[in-house]
Amino acid sequence: MKNHSIWHSTHGQLLVFVLTLATVSALAPLSRAQEAPAKDAPAKEAAAQSAPAPQAPQPDPSGLATGDRTATTDAAGNSFVVAEPTDKSAPDYAQSKKAFDDYQAQSAREPLAVKLADNVGHLRLATNFAWTLNTGYLVLFMQAGFALLTCGLVRKKNAAHLMMLNFAAYVFAFLAYYAVGYAFQFGAVAINASPANLGGVPTLNHFLLGGGQWGFLGGRGFFLIGPAYDASSNVFALFEVVFMETAGYIIVGAVCERITFGAFLLCELFIGAILYPIYGCWVWGGGWLSQVGSTLHAGHGYVDFAGSTVVHAVGGFCAMALAIILGPRLGKYGPGGRIRVFPAHNIVFVVTGTLILLFGWMGFNPGSTLGATDLRISSIAINTNLAGVAGAAASMVLWYFLFGKPDITMACNGMLAGLVAITASCAFVTPTSSVVIGMLAGLLVCGGVLFNDRVLKIDDPCGAISVHGYCGWFGGVCVGIFADGTYGVGWNGVGATSYLGRAGQGVTGLLHGDASQFLCQLLGATICVAWAFGATYAVFWTVNKVRCMRVEPEVEVEGLDMPEFGMPAYPEDAVSPASY
Repeated sequence: MKNHSIWHSTHGQLLVFVLTLATVSALAPLSRAQEAPAKDAPAKEAAAQSAPAPQAPQPDPSGLATGDRTATTDAAGNSFVVAEPTDKSAPDYAQSKKAFDDYQAQSAREPLAVKLADNVGHLRLATNFAWTLNTGYLVLFMQAGFALLTCGLVRKKNAAHLMMLNFAAYVFAFLAYYAVGYAFQFGAVAINASPANLGGVPTLNHFLLGGGQWGFLGGRGFFLIGPAYDASSNVFALFEVVFMETAGYIIVGAVCERITFGAFLLCELFIGAILYPIYGCWVWGGGWLSQVGSTLHAGHGYVDFAGSTVVHAVGGFCAMALAIILGPRLGKYGPGGRIRVFPAHNIVFVVTGTLILLFGWMGFNPGSTLGATDLRISSIAINTNLAGVAGAAASMVLWYFLFGKPDITMACNGMLAGLVAITASCAFVTPTSSVVIGMLAGLLVCGGVLFNDRVLKIDDPCGAISVHGYCGWFGGVCVGIFADGTYGVGWNGVGATSYLGRAGQGVTGLLHGDASQFLCQLLGATICVAWAFGATYAVFWTVNKVRCMRVEPEVEVEGLDMPEFGMPAYPEDAVSPASY
């Protein structure tokens, strides 16, 4: 075994050395490559002018052509490959063209080195594919957490109803996103927001509405065919669909115990096809809101790293509109507006579901780098955990001072509030800032629950509006306050070489010198609220006028398990033991 280990160690080091040497020799212009006769320049230029126009990018469903030497970069993300200059009026065009020609000549002389470099680039993308898929699976597992959390917070007579809503949310929202949602959100992502860690998805390059830096709706990738039938696109789609599904789960906690199953399915189709993809296009799909840094000189444009607003605030304020339309549950408010509290029926489910969500968040936030080769994942993971525990601690302490005892359900909501709030800024802030953000979110969620119950009279059985809506908006604004500039160089196409007069400056908030980023975040997060609440209310107010979305009063009193689904969650409560 010892000799076997030494053999692997020695030969492994030799292989790494050979690969590195071959790659550098293939990709770095050498001095001898600069000795090409100057008299060849006119001939080369004439040949370039007469060459046929490059073909449009083609999808690669097999993945065999995805990832080559152009995907090989240094630690800072800089490519070794010399790109062909296209602007002949540029002052340095001749110099750039010569560097490109020299690089091409060097590559032609050493085909083996080029093949090795191609393999390195392919393996880099393969590593990022594996990372993105595995973190996507973690986010998918959050469905179990949402199901347990929401089910545990409601009354026993509606437990099966809650589980069915969570299950159906995944099924029907996914189908809507597959049909049109993915195309609406990312059909033009290659134009302004190309996911380079996954190969760029160059075939998704057309806006259906708008264009350039003012895109409003993607236009390619419907039904995941044509331009979207591609290895990179499929990885991207899997990761993004579980984010959309999270927005779909959020509404369950606010509309449960009184909504008809048919109305709920219509809500999920609306979220998966229209509500979530449109705002997602504006922020993540290269749309107009992400580009205001270039068009309006507003910081780096609107920034939401992993979805405080794109996912959580969209779901939270959609839930708020639906809860208002449905009205409170029977018996929630007594004479004089007296509030009746419906206690959670299974605290074990609530806590277990919360911990599963915390676990899944380790895919949600670090996975949003779309690549394990982005080592910022370590900071993102620690920031996410710190914000979660800080939010739980703040909620427990505040509830103790207000009511004399800590409340486990509010402590769980406090943890989720911290996780929601850090999601937008987790890549851009320090661990200390993460604790501050989490604590503020923990206080905000408690205040939000009390405000909804006592002032707005909105019945939100699971606190989803406060956790995801209010804290999601707050998380988007936090980027503009706490981002310290250490990450996000060139984000949204801004500041690739210099920002705020400093080289290598990333996304920067108010506390570190960029007030414009704060104003941009405040605007973008508020637009999210207006879009999610306004569009949902307009659509479903109309739907409710056509056909009531709420179950009959006698069904609500009995519980929705049997009338809606014909199966109780706890049959032993309804049937005597002798009948078993």
